[in-house]
Amino acid sequence: MEGRARLSLVHAAAALVVLLQLHGGAVVVASEPPYTCGAGAPPNIPFCDAGLPIDRRVDDLVSRMTVAEKISQLGDQSPAIPRLGVPAYKWWSEALHGISNQGRGIHLDGPLRAATSFPQVIGVEARAVYNNGQAEGLTFWAPNINVFRDPRWGRGQETPGEDPTMTGKYAAVFVRGVQGYGLAGPVNSTGLEASACCKHFTAYDLENWKGVTRYVFDAKVTAQDLADTYNPPFKSCVEDGHASGIMCSYNRVNGVPTCADYNLLSTTARQDWGFYGYITSDCDAVAIIHDAQGYAKTAEDAVADVLKAGMDVNCGSYVQDHGASALQQGKITEQDINRALHNLFAVRMRLGLFNGDPRRNLYGDIGPDQVCTQEHQDLALEAAQDGIVLLKNDGGAGALPLSKPNVASLAVIGFNANDAIRLRGNYFGPPCVTVTPLQVLQGYVKDTSFVAGCNSAACNVTTIPEAVQAASSADSVVLFMGLDQDQEREEVDRLDLTLPGQQQTLIESVANAAKKPVILVLLCGGPVDVSFAKTNPKIGAILWAGYPGEAGGIAIAQVLFGEHNPGGRLPVTWYPQDFTRVPMTDMRMRADPATGYPGRTYRFYRGPTVFNFGYGLSYSKYSHRFATKPPPTSNVAGLKAVEATAGGMASYDVEAIGSETCDRLKFPAVVRVQNHGPMDGKHSVLVFMRWPNATDGSGRPASQLIGFQSLHLRATQTAHVEFEVSPCKHFSRATEDGRKVIDQGSHFVMVGEDEFEMSFMA
Repeated sequence: MEGRARLSLVHAAAALVVLLQLHGGAVVVASEPPYTCGAGAPPNIPFCDAGLPIDRRVDDLVSRMTVAEKISQLGDQSPAIPRLGVPAYKWWSEALHGISNQGRGIHLDGPLRAATSFPQVIGVEARAVYNNGQAEGLTFWAPNINVFRDPRWGRGQETPGEDPTMTGKYAAVFVRGVQGYGLAGPVNSTGLEASACCKHFTAYDLENWKGVTRYVFDAKVTAQDLADTYNPPFKSCVEDGHASGIMCSYNRVNGVPTCADYNLLSTTARQDWGFYGYITSDCDAVAIIHDAQGYAKTAEDAVADVLKAGMDVNCGSYVQDHGASALQQGKITEQDINRALHNLFAVRMRLGLFNGDPRRNLYGDIGPDQVCTQEHQDLALEAAQDGIVLLKNDGGAGALPLSKPNVASLAVIGFNANDAIRLRGNYFGPPCVTVTPLQVLQGYVKDTSFVAGCNSAACNVTTIPEAVQAASSADSVVLFMGLDQDQEREEVDRLDLTLPGQQQTLIESVANAAKKPVILVLLCGGPVDVSFAKTNPKIGAILWAGYPGEAGGIAIAQVLFGEHNPGGRLPVTWYPQDFTRVPMTDMRMRADPATGYPGRTYRFYRGPTVFNFGYGLSYSKYSHRFATKPPPTSNVAGLKAVEATAGGMASYDVEAIGSETCDRLKFPAVVRVQNHGPMDGKHSVLVFMRWPNATDGSGRPASQLIGFQSLHLRATQTAHVEFEVSPCKHFSRATEDGRKVIDQGSHFVMVGEDEFEMSFMA
């Protein structure tokens, strides 16, 4: 249910919260938005009394509904209840990287026909579309915060990347922005601007790999991997972002469909994390529990399984179709239905949809003139710029940036150069503006030629001779290659990590014919093995632009010609093709040397890479060092060790340490950062934690990102950045049974080439 281009590792979170709170466009005439409790509502109706607590209002509304009316509300297309003045509501809308018309609730076919298309990531424009009468819902099923575990995953493009810490922070600021909250601090849970939904809960990252589909896949996941990889982004989404929606996934986890897992939905999300909102299934996920997985023996059993587990609304009509018979057969009770309805109507009331005309209430001043504003479009450009990663820049002073005066003629080659749709990834809506990289580059160099070279990303039909001819006669050559939505998307995983078809042949032929080293621009969501280009001296530079949204063409051109200094970092490991020998169905994160299993992501992978997580070049040189360091020893006296590592080292249970002591153990780490020039630039500072013995059998990661910040530095400027380090959070590891412990002994905090050591002693 979404889409996204790769935002830079550090800029994703920072850009999103600003992005999602800005205002923005073109004045059009509004239609009437749907709402309840308007001027004609009967007097003294508690559910219409905005002064009452939402729980009381919901209880009153549900008490007035018949059983048939109640069951009718348990699907994503909830019909109107005219006798109560309740309009129809459509729960499914999409907004992964801007308002999308993919889903049922948003209709960009009226006076408003476009919305800002960011690099695959909204609140204000959503409310503006609703207030303009072009929406039947304000519940958006985004963000996708599954960890990008396997590079072949077709929907990895929708996610922030492979690191659970970064993904969790991304989730929190995305949700806060959509829902109208501030970046941090307390929230007004009764006044939602729009509703965000974190998905897909949990351990979902397979579409269709060698005939194994997401509908039947049973993810075998250890408690250890759930605790430190798969669940942390959702925990942050709930606890830090205060999400009002969660989507359970298609797959099973250890034999149990996630939408039928009481421990996952009710115990973990609601009780342990304090989730306050509604839980939806993915589309038709309830039906497959019976029809495809055979977990439920009957349709009524499937309905009972999900409602008793804590799911509230089914994307699809399965619960609406079989709810009455499940009730008649005694497999569910009316209280099970009421529980779900309470969560559903509470969200609609928190959105202000039971407070009369929303245009006269909170957020009522957000109109159509706040869609596609210049401010929003500028932000889309900034996000696209920040998300571009410079992977290679060889040859003397570097193949990039290009100099306008020195490029009299330019050859642009590649199927991805002249198709604006390819910039948007998946789950996109109609953008405010449309411009291709080729069109932008033609504005930089008058004598610009273009040859597609391939028919598509599949590249099974080529025009290599024409491409070679264009390259041989131009001063400079830029190739736009990579993937498209035929290669990676929902329901489509890749089998290979290399560029498809004859792309490599085309690139090498053009490079051999060009007058000087060529520039390779990759448009793709997932990583590709471009080892051949990395080591080929005739390929002078490589840029990864992801799927950069409506302003992507402009951003790429600005980087190519030095008008923007690239500062993006890779949010995923780029593996070699040999990694494809690892089955996608193997969910283990940790390496197993005994069997040759290499592990996954930078935290656990033991093997060669094409490019590492966090890698990214710049036109400037930066240096980092710690300006302050804490005392080398931290005392946890009085705590009893709960276990010993394979090396005999004691460990301390974080829960037993307690919040008071954990707060006392926190300390600041100040990093001195200098831009040595020659250009101004935005730079990402990444702080990691490493253990001295990550291979001792305790399951520690080799390293772990614990903090990231971005800052803009002028050439030669120095600045200091402070990070709060929490040993209980950042130095702990997950045990095999999922508990968090801190090991006695050395821990190293790293930034760039500098590090300091801390030891924990009893």
